[in-house]
Amino acid sequence: MTTHAPPPSDAPRPATPPASAATVLAALLDRSVERMAEAAADVRLFDREAIREAADVWDNNLFPLFWAVSAARAGERERRAAAALEWMAGLGERRRAWMTEQAAVAGYDAAAFLPAPDEPYTPGRDYRGHVMAPQGRLTREKAEELAADYDLTTATVRHLRVERAGSRLTAFLQVVADRRFAVEEPVPPALLDVWLDGVTDADFASPGDGGVILDAGSPGIGMALGGGLLRAARGLYHPDDRSWHLSAAGRRADAVTPPRADRPGRPRRAPGGALGPDAHAAATLLRHVMLELRSVRYAARADRLPVLALCRAFSGAGTALLAAGSQVFARRREAAFREVIRGWADRGGPLLARGFARILEAETGRTDLIETPGAADRTPPSPADGSPVRGTPSRAALVMASWTAAHTDHGTERPAAAQLQLALPPRPDDTAPGRWRLRTISCAEPEAFRLRTAAFEGAGPLVRVGAPTAARGFDLHRGALYVAAEDGWSASVS
Repeated sequence: MTTHAPPPSDAPRPATPPASAATVLAALLDRSVERMAEAAADVRLFDREAIREAADVWDNNLFPLFWAVSAARAGERERRAAAALEWMAGLGERRRAWMTEQAAVAGYDAAAFLPAPDEPYTPGRDYRGHVMAPQGRLTREKAEELAADYDLTTATVRHLRVERAGSRLTAFLQVVADRRFAVEEPVPPALLDVWLDGVTDADFASPGDGGVILDAGSPGIGMALGGGLLRAARGLYHPDDRSWHLSAAGRRADAVTPPRADRPGRPRRAPGGALGPDAHAAATLLRHVMLELRSVRYAARADRLPVLALCRAFSGAGTALLAAGSQVFARRREAAFREVIRGWADRGGPLLARGFARILEAETGRTDLIETPGAADRTPPSPADGSPVRGTPSRAALVMASWTAAHTDHGTERPAAAQLQLALPPRPDDTAPGRWRLRTISCAEPEAFRLRTAAFEGAGPLVRVGAPTAARGFDLHRGALYVAAEDGWSASVS
């Protein structure tokens, strides 16, 4: 089944309907689907975080959307939609920024329908009353603050991931550092999490030497990693340390953070109300699919989800739901929601339709909404659907590479591991000619892991190194990436 990439987000769009809270809410759902399709259109530029972010918006916002659009009277629909938008934006500055950005792409000013922004986020207190470590922008001042509280000169890398995000590179780094302050009880090692965006240089080899030098400021972020390095345009940091409140920075934060009980909080419950049975079925199905799409945050799931096919099935979902919910009479509204569900199944094709029918039956008990083809109508899987094909492609594009050191996690010993996400060229008999494929592989206890920025320079020669009885490895871009594992890999590259 051939799929087509969506038009780029800056392509000419049809005239948008007059702005209202309801149209903005529907447009945000449509933009989410479009954004995920854009992020997955070419797996050589796969943007896993963009897909996760767009899908994550709808975890606890889909049922408020359905409740809002299901009001027959325009005034009530506007009131509900405004409440749903306010609830959605209440998660924090990052969510509000995403809403205004995506609504603007669709031609709307979401800020016009939102209350004034809250005060800048400040860390709260945990259940013990201890002030919690912040996640914030990595600046020179914050780097000096971290170096004062943690001995970075002896820190070791526990995890490194460098990943493509469209035309950019990102990185996530986790280091283990000794505390320079006293703790009150035995606690796990302190971890420092760093997220980097706009990575320009990466050079890392395991296991490497200890020590981390952190330089944050103009013109960007630099991290020396015991013989390796990372450079990026900007970064975020978070001390993952349950004793952070005892650090110098923690004590300063404690002095200005109000007691836990006195902090204003977000309303506990999302706005909403009862839905008709067909509207409820549509909401349940769409939420299930969004949760599936969100699961790309686990790299091993990214190549198992038909992201583009799902985006094609739910293209224009927000506009269709608004039209269905605006029907004046309840019977017509329910019939319109049934047609919306069937439209999703038709656009998804027989394979997705069967999956949608299983979801509806399992989660709502409904078996009357989607007619699925019988066994005789099913198309046998082709090599493009995952059946084994021998041979390693001679070329590949690196999408993600990660390395994790052996460590103890909550009393459990974790072996060292490596994971690669590769874009592989289409097979000769692929049903989608020209479309590259995503493949995620992993190994335990890698004997070697070397990564340089050049490994991400598009498609390059992929060489499998070693005989079946010896250490088996992959070399990409003539040594820019080299990973070897004696026990082999979790899946074949074919």
